[in-house]
Parts: sequence; C-alpha cells; structure tokens
Amino acid sequence: MTVAIAGAAESDLGITGMSILALQAQAVTRALADAGLSLRDVDGLATSGVSRFSASLVAEYLGISPSWTDSTFAGGSAFEMYVARAAQAIEAGQCSTVVISYGSNQRSAGSRRLAGVKETHTPQQQFEAPYGPLFPISYYAMAAQRYLHVHRAEREHLAEVAVAAREWALLNPRAHRHSAGPLTRDDVLDAPMVSTPLTVADCCLVTDGGGALVLTSLARARDLPRPPVVLLGYGEATTNDGMIAAGDLLRPGSADSGRRAFAMAGLGPGDVDVAQVYDSFTITVLLTLEGLGFCGPGEAASFVSDRRTRPGGAFPLNTSGGGLSYNHPGMLGLLLLVEAVRQLRGECGRRQVPNAQVALAHGTGGVLSTHATVLLGVDR
Repeated sequence: MTVAIAGAAESDLGITGMSILALQAQAVTRALADAGLSLRDVDGLATSGVSRFSASLVAEYLGISPSWTDSTFAGGSAFEMYVARAAQAIEAGQCSTVVISYGSNQRSAGSRRLAGVKETHTPQQQFEAPYGPLFPISYYAMAAQRYLHVHRAEREHLAEVAVAAREWALLNPRAHRHSAGPLTRDDVLDAPMVSTPLTVADCCLVTDGGGALVLTSLARARDLPRPPVVLLGYGEATTNDGMIAAGDLLRPGSADSGRRAFAMAGLGPGDVDVAQVYDSFTITVLLTLEGLGFCGPGEAASFVSDRRTRPGGAFPLNTSGGGLSYNHPGMLGLLLLVEAVRQLRGECGRRQVPNAQVALAHGTGGVLSTHATVLLGVDR
C-alpha cells in the first residue's frame, strides 16, 4: 500500500491570543476540510507539545477515539517522524486516516517554553548548564563558530540564509515578516549579537501558530478533492542530547536521515525540486544542506551564494520564508511539510516553484539532536 497526504492546513499564525488546543482544533478542521473529510473519518492521531499526554488530550478535545496515536517528543523533527510512523500504521492496517497536528501560543503567552517536565539529572544539566549557556542558541552558536573556523567561512555566508528567507517571505502573505520589507546582509551582521557569531537576525521568530496534515492510502486519496501528494521515502537519526555527546559538530544527523530517505525513495539530492529545511538558526541550514548531500562538507557557504536559494534561484529553499521570516511556533517541522505539500500541488501563488515534482522536508530537534527527512512527490 502507498500512503499519501490528502489534506494540509495552517492555523492562525503570528500573535493570536488563542489557546494551544484552539489552534490545534483550527488546524485539524481546516486540514480535514481541505481533504474533504471530517473528524468522523479520523482514526489515527499524532501530535506533540501540548502536555506529556498530548495525543490523548487533543483527541479528547476533538471528540475522537483513535485506534492509533503517537505523541513522541523529539523537538522540531517530530512531525517528519510522525509521517513515517503514520505511514507504517496505515500500511499495517492499524488505522486508515491519520491527522498529524501541532499548535503553540508561545508568543501570546510570552514564553519559549514547550510543555513538559524539566529534568535536573541529565548530563546536560550537570555538565553544561552550570556554565550558563543560552538554550538553545549558545549550542548552535558553538557549531557556527566551529564551522566558520574550520571551513574559513564568513558571517556573510550565514547572513545570506536569512536574506534569502526574507525574500521568500515577501512573496507569502501569511509570513510574519511579509510586510517588513527586504533584509540585507548588513542588517543581519549589524543586528544585536545574541551569542557569537549569531545575531538576532540569525535566529528564528517566536510566534503562535500550528498546522495539520491528513494521511491516508493513495488509493483512497485519489477519490478525495485535492491532488494526492505521495510519500516517497523517509529516514531519521538521533545523535545526541547535550553538546558534550556530539561526536562532530560539523556532521549532523541529517547525513544519516537523508541517506535513509533517499535510499527508500530511490532518489538522490539532484532529484529534489524544492526543499524545506529547518532554519532555527542560519547555521542549521548550512549544516543540514551538507548533511543531506546537496553539497560537500564546508561547501554550503558557497552553495547558498549568488542568490542560489532565493526566489528565481537554482535551488528553491524554504519557500514560505521559513522559521526566520515566516513563522516559528516553538517547533516548525509540521509547517515545513505543509509548504512542501502546497508546492507539489501548485498552490503557492507568487512563490510557486515551476513544475515541482519532488519536495524534501527536513526537521531538526533539540541542539542538533534529532533529525528526520521526508521525501514527497506528485501522483504520477
């Protein structure tokens, strides 16, 4: 059995004043409407970030009793992982229609904290926290410093990632920075330094928002209103929790998750028409592009140069504006998938990538800790 995405939607975004559950319900009902289905059709649910019992809480709020759930917490990569697990559950006959959902009101609530219990006995708490790092930026800044040193790259190369994201956001009416105007490299470099070498403009937004996907069998999806988006391959990798356990800061787990996803799909990096890559920080993008094989180690700095990833460039990247200029409600992974689906369905208006046939979505969680890659394609 082949699995497809039949529906995709966002909740309200930005500064909403809504509760987490209200944002979840909004995203779910919109995605089901997009698929031509209703809550009565849902027998599988995957969600995270609400509480320790996210799936049961959201199911109760929606008034459904699913036969399969997943509420694995893996940070921003969780939703790409859910796509894999949902597909496996559908193929195994555990359920027929899975909704993957997420919502966060962290901007309205004035907090970056996701729901959960704070552990105090972990190696990270014992051996890293006493030195006062800013979580998670100081960890990513460490990787960025290492990257600039080893590969003789410049901060301008990091800045290009943010500049390109803003250009895409200017084409997306739903982007938080849609009306903010262009961003220049000097704007990024001259922004307040947060954790060297990363400035405020190297960091993702803090917003409310959420989204949802509806997955079912390809055969069933073909009878629904929207063109089905076919799941071609997936892969994941977990490398570390704290930074003291990271073997090599410059070899992210995307090297393994991407290899597994491409092998399953029978494709390679050259087959990807549009990519949605987690951009919690500008360095995340450079490391992930190299890990996924779009360029070699140390080559991402030059790979993103010459407007390659901007609108009209040879490698369309983060076409919604990404976490840097579109939206970042605590975890972005689900919204990367929503944008990938819309690009393959040709629904993106001024930011549409012509004739997009294969899309990649890659989530990163923690401090370069968890990694998950999904490849999607049009129904041929």
